[in-house]
Amino acid sequence: MGCGMRCSKGLKICCGVTAILLIILVVIAVVLFFTVFKPKDPEIILQSVKLERFHLIWPTAELDVSLGIEVTVQNPNHGSFSYHNSTAYLNYCGNLVGEAPVPEDTILAHQDHNISTTLNFFAEISKFKDLPSDYDRGVINFTTTTTLLGKVRILDLFKIKATSYSTCDLAIFVHDQSVNSTCDTNIKL
Repeated sequence: MGCGMRCSKGLKICCGVTAILLIILVVIAVVLFFTVFKPKDPEIILQSVKLERFHLIWPTAELDVSLGIEVTVQNPNHGSFSYHNSTAYLNYCGNLVGEAPVPEDTILAHQDHNISTTLNFFAEISKFKDLPSDYDRGVINFTTTTTLLGKVRILDLFKIKATSYSTCDLAIFVHDQSVNSTCDTNIKL
């Protein structure tokens, strides 16, 4: 009962120190989120593309191609990325010519993840005027696009919706049945 002013002054000091500590913790969390935990774009490395089937069907002039694709995704982030079933689309001269399923999975933090799929391409050559000349030159250029919808988990505490966009340019060398590719990937939260 005789405390009065002394208790009030001690309570004010305790609240002030607590508020300062909370502000420091918030600043540290924001700095960590925008530096260390800032999402980095994954890197996609085409490990192998095998020409499983390549048929030129006459007299209908149809092209039937099947590619076995193995891709490694390097996740440089501190969070894992879980994505839903998706589809990779194959385009030739801006036209959709094939699709490949991408089954749902999780890419762990700071890990490499292998994805294998089969991409099927079937088209009438008459619909693509450049295809015969590209075939004769020995190089057919394609573009693949993939969008993965999912969630990023950071330190098993935070779940953030994320979308990964990937575009790859593929050059199929017909005569030696090999493939060259370059990919560009980014992630949006």
